[in-house]
Amino acid sequence: MSPNPSHLPSSLILAGAGKMGGSMLEGWLKVGMKPEGVTVLDPRPSDEMARFCQASGIALNPASPAPADVLVLAIKPQMLDDAAPGLNGYLGPRTLIVSILAGKTIGDLRSRLPAAGAIVRAMPNLPASIGRGATGAAANDVVSEAQRLMAHALLSSNGIVEWLPSEDLIDAVTAVSGSGPAYVFHLVECLAEAGTAAGLPPDLAQRLARATVTGAGELLFQSESSPATLRQNVTSPGGTTAAALEVLMREPGGLKALMREAVAAAKRRAEELAG
Repeated sequence: MSPNPSHLPSSLILAGAGKMGGSMLEGWLKVGMKPEGVTVLDPRPSDEMARFCQASGIALNPASPAPADVLVLAIKPQMLDDAAPGLNGYLGPRTLIVSILAGKTIGDLRSRLPAAGAIVRAMPNLPASIGRGATGAAANDVVSEAQRLMAHALLSSNGIVEWLPSEDLIDAVTAVSGSGPAYVFHLVECLAEAGTAAGLPPDLAQRLARATVTGAGELLFQSESSPATLRQNVTSPGGTTAAALEVLMREPGGLKALMREAVAAAKRRAEELAG
């Protein structure tokens, strides 16, 4: 579901305007959020963010902002304890909190922000910075349908949003899509190194590996076919791709087992970091 401008909040406070917070802000404005309804809170905003707010008519660190329809938490997770007392004062009885703080559960937020009511916990990923993100989101039981639509409009301005039936799935989302871009970047590294080992000059191997993965990703994005079908379409029986896939798909020890192990390790670490 694409963002619906009619579901955007009339007032929003963004706490934390780093790379992800700033990218989300740009996405909201692109889909129709009115800048005069936005307040940015950041004790050390970048010069670029300060200029952006001034040019866009966005309030930056006002003395006492009024409670807003939505408070988006995009600060560093380790800053929550210090920031919480001040943020609690910006919460009205109908304020929706949208948190992208890794490792901070809805329970963590409720304990640190006593005035909190409706909370959506979301896990975006790095491609959200270019509008191609994948976000998993979970809502507590006091989030209304209107607030869910509001959260969806905000989060989907930077890519797809998948609503989870339970917050318990957030750690798995973190392990798959949250950390997943790093797995893909490492795939490019490994493919380039393998190309160099096969005799290609390193810079040529790097360009070919990078273009191959980005091109395959775009094909996957545009195609309605499943990944398995696309794989089969480029694999001729007895050909070079089939020979390589015999290695990658072997059991045990192939890519499937390795990826399961990697995702399980990331999920365990996400669970350890909660609190």
